Amino acid sequence: MAKLVVLGGGYAGMMAASHLEQLGDEFTLVNANDYHYLTTLLHEAAGGRSGPSNYSIPISDILTKRTSHLVVDKVTHIDREKKKVTLEGGELDYDYLVVAIGWVPEYFGIPGLAEHSLGIRDLDTAAGIRSHIEAQFAEYKKSEDLRHLRIVVGGAGLTGIELMGELMEFLPKLCSQLDIDFSLVDVQCIEAMPSILPQVPESLRGVAANTLTSKGAKLRIGTKILKVEAGVVHLDGADPVEAGTIIWTGGVRANPLLSELGFTCDRRGRAKVNPFLQSVDDERVFVGGDSAWCDDEAGRPLPPTAQVASQMGALIGHNLHVLARGMATEMKPFHASLKGTLASLGRDTGVGDMGGIPVRGMVASIAKEATKVKYLWELGGLRLTADKTKQVVQM
Repeated sequence: MAKLVVLGGGYAGMMAASHLEQLGDEFTLVNANDYHYLTTLLHEAAGGRSGPSNYSIPISDILTKRTSHLVVDKVTHIDREKKKVTLEGGELDYDYLVVAIGWVPEYFGIPGLAEHSLGIRDLDTAAGIRSHIEAQFAEYKKSEDLRHLRIVVGGAGLTGIELMGELMEFLPKLCSQLDIDFSLVDVQCIEAMPSILPQVPESLRGVAANTLTSKGAKLRIGTKILKVEAGVVHLDGADPVEAGTIIWTGGVRANPLLSELGFTCDRRGRAKVNPFLQSVDDERVFVGGDSAWCDDEAGRPLPPTAQVASQMGALIGHNLHVLARGMATEMKPFHASLKGTLASLGRDTGVGDMGGIPVRGMVASIAKEATKVKYLWELGGLRLTADKTKQVVQM
């Protein structure tokens, strides 16, 4: 029996593992935690909507068969010649490997940004942002230094704007609890590009901007961050901004392990794959999610989104299943089905498109909630959906 190993329990790795289990394959999943977390909802935890535990699912609730093995550890090396994965706590041999080891922040060479900013990378960092903001506001009560009430969010893409939406609902409540005048709070989103939310239709970007600014947020578009020092953001052509909280959401790149191991990678460090999602350097290695450099039919790299990652994972599960059984001719090429992008702007409103149809307000919010249910269904069927929908959707 072929030894199958899946590295990473994100959207691609978890979906690949789920499909392998459904197909009856024995495999080992390696993940840094014993739970799978919903990366696309971390802004809610960071922005104070709900506790971090509401955005995680124990892997034992997803993979229930005895033929599905979980190793909680971190990958340090892959030896493709010996077909061996080195972990912090041991080694694993494989015949076929799935690499879906996620991403790291992209700082674009901005001095001091990595050292002096917070990021939303996982449950711990999301919870850390909320705790940091609460501590800064509590510190203001002691010092009355307005810097503690100033928050800078770098990046006006999906994560940055969704975080702004959460903050503009959470902060008035926090101020009420601490008896702070909310008008003193200063929340700024700084973006070098000339517009926000490039992922959604242009006609809806103004709607999103108006929604946020009507709640008191500031959007500083076309403003480049030059460097960051402790508590200070230096800007091109504008005065420095002193802030108690600096959060960076401006970009991601693939785990650097991929390029270090000699995979053919793009400028974001993603390993190039063939139409079947196998590494172009090694047909025994499948690559998915943020780790994969995969072009669409027009030759453009697919975006590193959860919906693309989930679709990759599902196909990898099928292709690995048939390849391991000597039926390579039954592998299928990957064709992404892009359903559109939805951005929440708080609990009850949002913007985006569904299959090319622009949506806004409550409709967009409901549509986003529906995508969560759809993902749970695809990941674990009725059992998982029934168990988890109330927890991760009705918050």
